[in-house]
Amino acid sequence: MQDRGWWLGVALSGALMVMAGAFGAHALADQLAPRLAAAFTTGVRYQAWHTLAMLTVLAWRAASPLVGQRLMLGLWAAGMALFSGSLYAMALTGLERLGMVTPLGGMLLIAGWLALAGAILRQPRVP
Repeated sequence: MQDRGWWLGVALSGALMVMAGAFGAHALADQLAPRLAAAFTTGVRYQAWHTLAMLTVLAWRAASPLVGQRLMLGLWAAGMALFSGSLYAMALTGLERLGMVTPLGGMLLIAGWLALAGAILRQPRVP
């Protein structure tokens, strides 16, 4: 299987996302200040969207491998780790200074989307 490691990583990200969502909705619901609960939920939401985006790129790559697809995957994986990870850590520890890492993760997520645009622009137009 091509990209087995990426597929495994995305599967684990999906599982972690569901577990984090359930944990946030049930175990943390009455334990966190509203601001920290919102941060945790934002982390889950961004992880969900980017896990789905990675699944889509992996399926696209299986059918049509292109330059730039691995870059997208790497940027999104690192972005999720820093963006969602920092929000999870901030919510669970209460250390709001961990939120300083979140924008770096966000920039990596944006860079992944720009890498997608670049990969598309590099493809020849079909008449």
